[in-house]
Amino acid sequence: QVQLVESGGGLVQPGGSLRLSCAASGSIFSINTMNWYRQAPGKQREWVATISSSGSSNIEDSVKGRFTISRDNAKNTMYLQMNSLKPEDTGAYYCHAVIRTTQSKVPEAYWGQGTQVTVSS
Repeated sequence: QVQLVESGGGLVQPGGSLRLSCAASGSIFSINTMNWYRQAPGKQREWVATISSSGSSNIEDSVKGRFTISRDNAKNTMYLQMNSLKPEDTGAYYCHAVIRTTQSKVPEAYWGQGTQVTVSS
């Protein structure tokens, strides 16, 4: 019914930048909160950033000032602009969204498949 597809990951040198995208598709009635999570090798998945449908956002402290979350509601797409990347930012980045489909009155949570970000010289 609903798919979240991340893109934009890759290999970048320390200090570099990447822009991740998360595109939602399917039988979407509305998208509420959208989030980015990441998971480093051998570690638990952790929250990175959140953006509401109105555009208000929160950023995890370790990436505040370097990462910016945004969304384009017309395109059902969320972005994560990552600047001044550090090796500790390496991991799989996952999109998460709370979506109400056209078949349901109850919003549900959906996850993307993840996109790999590797920060290394």
